[in-house]
Amino acid sequence: MKPKCMPLKTTFRMLKHGAVVTGVWMLFAGQLWSQSQGAISGTVMTKASGSRPVRLTIDQRVCGNALQDEGIVVDAAGHLANAVVTLVGVKAPNGNPAAAGVMNEKCRFSPHVQVVKPNAMLTTSSADPVLHTTNAQTESGKSLFNVAVPVPGIKINKPVHGAGMVRLSCNTHPWMKGWVVVTDDVTVVTGADGAFTLPEVPPGKYELRVWHESLKGATQTVVVSAGQPAKVTFELR
Repeated sequence: MKPKCMPLKTTFRMLKHGAVVTGVWMLFAGQLWSQSQGAISGTVMTKASGSRPVRLTIDQRVCGNALQDEGIVVDAAGHLANAVVTLVGVKAPNGNPAAAGVMNEKCRFSPHVQVVKPNAMLTTSSADPVLHTTNAQTESGKSLFNVAVPVPGIKINKPVHGAGMVRLSCNTHPWMKGWVVVTDDVTVVTGADGAFTLPEVPPGKYELRVWHESLKGATQTVVVSAGQPAKVTFELR
């Protein structure tokens, strides 16, 4: 007996129904997975005073007569910016950035602090019509690269090998400083409000570490429960 062909309209209806069921199941599964995860959020504080402006003596036409030192950036309530918060030993699920950029702009490095994975490519460039250099060194003083950025628009790519804190400086403008945090671990940088959030953290006990370029770092043990954010506050001195 010759098999009957299913009407085209019926076939489309069944396919559509199957797609809807699949979509609903994926949404449900995603919600279940999300509910099985926790999160860590908090604030980094300090009672230290913010850094004072630096008086400039060269290239004032471009740089101005003074710039705010970014060594300690804190608001009136004590919220600390540019603190680096790391979930120790926990790899970033999607990986930290494999490429990043640092701009010499108005005689400062922008961004001041950023996070990349080991062996990431760092692109250094300039928006200023003066000679800059981007001098990258490890905390121990080992030179990674030192390149001149003589004109606006030029872009120079350099790899950042290994893990740890990389300090950026400019040979011609000694007040310029920046940091690149090289790590595979889950890591974020606090904004002007001192706040941070680490989403989708599996339940468990973790070590949370805070680093800052000018203040003493700190660590806390944090317990994460499913579906609930763990709240922490750090005060650096």
